[in-house]
Amino acid sequence: MPLFFRTIFKTRGEAIAFGSFLVLLLVILPLALPIFRLNLVGKYLSFGFVAIGLVLLWGRCGVLSLGQGVFFGLGGYCMAMFLKLEASDPVTTAIQTTPGIPDFMDWNQITRLPAMWEPFHSLPFTIFAVCVLPALVAFIIGWALFRRKVGGVYFAIITQSIALIFSLGIDGNQGLTGGRNGITDLRTLLGWDIRTENAQMILYLLCVVLLFIVAIGAKYIINTRLGRVLVAIRDREDRVRFSGYDVAMIRAFIFAFAAMLSGIGGALFVLQVGFMSPSIVGIVPSIEMVIFAAVGGRLSVLGAILGCLVVNFGKTTFSEAYPDLWLYLMGGTFIAVVMFFPNGLAGLLEKIPTSKEGFGRLFSRFQKSSTTPPAPTSTPLRDEH
Repeated sequence: MPLFFRTIFKTRGEAIAFGSFLVLLLVILPLALPIFRLNLVGKYLSFGFVAIGLVLLWGRCGVLSLGQGVFFGLGGYCMAMFLKLEASDPVTTAIQTTPGIPDFMDWNQITRLPAMWEPFHSLPFTIFAVCVLPALVAFIIGWALFRRKVGGVYFAIITQSIALIFSLGIDGNQGLTGGRNGITDLRTLLGWDIRTENAQMILYLLCVVLLFIVAIGAKYIINTRLGRVLVAIRDREDRVRFSGYDVAMIRAFIFAFAAMLSGIGGALFVLQVGFMSPSIVGIVPSIEMVIFAAVGGRLSVLGAILGCLVVNFGKTTFSEAYPDLWLYLMGGTFIAVVMFFPNGLAGLLEKIPTSKEGFGRLFSRFQKSSTTPPAPTSTPLRDEH
């Protein structure tokens, strides 16, 4: 195998698993599911970007963040602002008191577009902001905390508090952000109607392709020297620091990288769902994002994506079938996975033979057990003659 391929995948079975999962999402599901259900899968997969970031940040580096919804929301709001400005042209908003601005601003008696919205008339700037703004905010927060050796449960509580502040800030500035209702009625992207079935199919495929590019990049990081340093920081931070590594800088970098992935996921979420609101960026959604990684396997990139699908599918199924009990069913499912599968669903896959040698050993054991004669159940009679 080529060197780059061997760096990403340690075994052939792992590469086959990635390829099979990609075929499932790119070929089988689009052919088997109606567009409504496929759009739901695309929505679930947008959280996969957050889960992959948590694999690097929490699973490999040992830093638990309960505020990833902040960065998911930053990317989502950047994309929503661009789409809302495109939907608020002077012709469409002619009935407003002030045409050319979003409707919620007109309702709040704002007469001109705020300066912070002006750059989002440009799609290139929007894409730049989706990637850079969450990473920049995360790096500033991470560098300020990690250089003071703040970690563990204290870091988790601080990030959770930031998620609460962020959601309350959005909710309390209705004229700038749409408030509790969020930014809604998003219709077109550069004149392309994103509400049609054809557009939803294209956006789903785009989400899958980008997700697997990010997954391969994360696998590459895990299997390189940086990945080994992250594990060393998680297990023996003091030794890594005494070896000359800048632990605070490495942690801040991984925190910023995970935030960038979350921002990309938020932007794809907005494109597929058509709205953005503070209900998606607060404390509860941030904790749910951690649950995705925990259920799928916080040490496995593919497991984290699988966890997003399983948890969200269960959430949708239980809420449709048992509207009064679905929260208890989801909680019970999470508890069962954590108790019986500490490495998540990905831990089950590791027990399956993933190579010809593994299947050969399994077959040889089976053959040996089937050809070995059974032990005698009674003492044979002695010959009296």
